[in-house]
Amino acid sequence: MSVSQRRIVPLGDSALLIVFGDRIDPALNRRAVALSKALAGLPGITDRVPAYASLTLHYDPGVWSHDGLVEAVTPYLADEGGAVLEDRHILLPVCYGGEHGPDLDELARHCGLTPEEVIARHSGGEYLVYFLGFTPGFAYLGGLHPALAMPRHGTPRASVPAGSVGIAGEQTGIYPQASPGGWRLIGRTPLRLFDPLREPPCLLAPGDRLRFVPIGPDEYESHLKGEVR
Repeated sequence: MSVSQRRIVPLGDSALLIVFGDRIDPALNRRAVALSKALAGLPGITDRVPAYASLTLHYDPGVWSHDGLVEAVTPYLADEGGAVLEDRHILLPVCYGGEHGPDLDELARHCGLTPEEVIARHSGGEYLVYFLGFTPGFAYLGGLHPALAMPRHGTPRASVPAGSVGIAGEQTGIYPQASPGGWRLIGRTPLRLFDPLREPPCLLAPGDRLRFVPIGPDEYESHLKGEVR
C-alpha cells in the first residue's frame, strides 16, 4: 500500500486510527505490528492496538492534540514503522475432541473429513497471531487450512471454557478465559493465555508464529497440575 493510500483518522478525542489497507494480509499486519513496536517509547500514548491492517493509538489529550500526534507519528510512517521484528515461534499443546472439543465431529462432517484428518490439518500448519481482542488475550489467528473453514454457531454458547480453540469462518481463535462465544470448539489448551499478575499478562502477542501440538487427555491433566515442563 502506498503512502498516499494510507489513512490517519481520529477516533473520538483521544485515539488515532492508522489504516494500512482493507484486507487481511500478513504484510499489512506486519506494518501495523512494526509501527506499534516503534512507537513503544512515545510519551503520552496510553495504549497501542494493532489489528489486521491498522493500528489504533490511544493517547492522553493533555499531552497530545490530534494534529500534534499525527505530526509526531509521520516520520515513523515514512520508515514503515522502523522497528525490526523478531518473530517468536510458540508451540501450544492442545487436547482435541471429546469434552475439550465438542464441535470436532460436527466440523469434520461439515468438511467431509474424519476427526483425525481435521486434527492433522489443524495442527500441521503455522499460524500468525494477527491481533488480540474481544476479551483480554483472545488471539485471532491466520493460517487456517481452507478445508477446515466453517461458519460460527448461529446461537453462541453462554459459556466457553478458558483455553478453548475454535474455528469461525477461515480463522482460528483461542479463548483466554471463560466467556460467551459462538466459535466451533475443536480442542483446548491447558496453558493460561491471560494472567493479570504476569508480565506481560498475555502469553501471545501480535506477530507471533504459532503451531498447535496435539496431546492426549492425560497429558492435558499433567499440564494443569504443572507436572509437564
